[in-house]
Amino acid sequence: MFIGEYHFTIDNKGRIAIPSKLRKELSKGGVLTRGLDNSLFLFSIDDWEQMAAKIKSLPLSQANSRAFARLMLAGAMDVELDSQGRILIPEYLRKYAHLDKKIVLAGVYNRLEIWDEKEWENYKNKTEKESGDIAEKLGDLGI
Repeated sequence: MFIGEYHFTIDNKGRIAIPSKLRKELSKGGVLTRGLDNSLFLFSIDDWEQMAAKIKSLPLSQANSRAFARLMLAGAMDVELDSQGRILIPEYLRKYAHLDKKIVLAGVYNRLEIWDEKEWENYKNKTEKESGDIAEKLGDLGI
């Protein structure tokens, strides 16, 4: 399980360090893909297989299903931790997520989200201000 918020910098080769306590989840490798809200998603292999199966089951006849599948699958790539616990983020994914030098890794249970630090702060501030409304809406779902 991925939880927590971690601040790092991207090196000039496009690599980021994965916190040592989260590396076990990625010991078999992972899949990095375009995420939502201008972030990237990093899944363990096992969680990626579950996500890909759900995407595969979406109805091909619906435009939103096709668009989501393309977003998640076409931009995905396998990643492995190097000897120093880093992964390489390719240029096209750094560009998609507007990643500059300072980034945030946010643990969100079955995935790590990778954010540009400024984007993350803006998103977090907005979400925190709306937390009451969000909680009320989730109450309708039994949360």
